[in-house]
Amino acid sequence: MPHAYDVPASRLLPRVATELRERKLVTPPAWSAYAKTGVSRQQAPTQPDWWYLRSASVLRKIYLKGTTGVQRLSADYGGRRDRGSAPYHSRTGSRAILREIVQQLEKSGLLRVYKNRGRGISAAGLKLLDGASRTALKELSETRPELAKYL
Repeated sequence: MPHAYDVPASRLLPRVATELRERKLVTPPAWSAYAKTGVSRQQAPTQPDWWYLRSASVLRKIYLKGTTGVQRLSADYGGRRDRGSAPYHSRTGSRAILREIVQQLEKSGLLRVYKNRGRGISAAGLKLLDGASRTALKELSETRPELAKYL
């Protein structure tokens, strides 16, 4: 059975995002239309479904890394801060956005809390990601037949 390791993120994340939207497992809050995703960004995201894509990406990252906290995730979603003529410095991403996403994923049963270690993937989250990986790999194997052996 294919896992999230076997499928490129560009094929997997939109599929997981549509699953999250259709099942209503996460919902963007009212302030998400105006929030920047970090201090290194100049504007809020322009994609209308960015909340679902970020939620799918957070779920995949926790799947790949194991138990992870919001602080570590914010370092992953950070970027380079433009300071004018001064050199760039790395900055973390918005922890409020990540905290809200992680809480929504936990409430929907896709993540679970590990005491003093952060949050990890639950069985339902594993099933969602592996199922999406399987369909994405099946779709990918139509154009590249050598990948059919992994199904």
